[in-house]
Amino acid sequence: MGTPAAPDRSRPHILVVEDDDTIGRHLETGLRVNGYAPTWSRTGASALAEATRTSHDAVLLDLGLPDLDGLDLARTLRTRFPDLLIVILTARADDIDVIAGLDAGADDYLVKPFSLTVLLARLRAHLRRRTSTSPPQQPLRLGDLVIDTTSRRCTLHDTDVPLRPKEFDLLALLARHPGTAVSRESLMAEVWDENWFGPTKTLDVTMAGLRRRLTQAAEECGRPCRLPHISTLRGHGYRLERCGWSDGAGAKS
Repeated sequence: MGTPAAPDRSRPHILVVEDDDTIGRHLETGLRVNGYAPTWSRTGASALAEATRTSHDAVLLDLGLPDLDGLDLARTLRTRFPDLLIVILTARADDIDVIAGLDAGADDYLVKPFSLTVLLARLRAHLRRRTSTSPPQQPLRLGDLVIDTTSRRCTLHDTDVPLRPKEFDLLALLARHPGTAVSRESLMAEVWDENWFGPTKTLDVTMAGLRRRLTQAAEECGRPCRLPHISTLRGHGYRLERCGWSDGAGAKS
């Protein structure tokens, strides 16, 4: 499979995956008049073909598609395009649905009906964080784990640990403040956005994914590993411990 073609980058390219004509047309028009370059796909298959053919900055994904399960499509997009911003737009409002969507690889989750103004604010915040630049920084070393925030790589004994974007951001933030209790509110504001309107379960799901990937990396390493221990501070947030690196599976609750 070839690399998606690079479109004109004068405007952020957004792939809208929505089978409802009214909502799809509303999103397409709203995005275009606000400076985005939208492409509208009405089925999961056409959306996957479009994502493969052309590079996009973000996907707005409805879960109730006529041909594919939206969660399966989110997983496929996340696997094929690890840095793609995925925002789920759906009428499924139960906590279990929100958790399933985020665990499938989505970066954000909006419940229908939603405000176009709020959606645009979310897009601006996500894209701003992904395109912002900062001076190169020295890699952070946590036992045998190395976090390079400049190249956005996390390695264990020189082997890449495949973290999702928000998992990387969460680990990097905690690693910059070892031994410090970081509140849930601070983590949501720094890793997501200070105007975040969604459920804080987003943080829990992302932390669970981070711990799972660190554990898997240690198990596949084939030799003893010193990994950071991330403590859960119930009612407050999380803390990455300064010392006591664990051998093997590392991060625990």
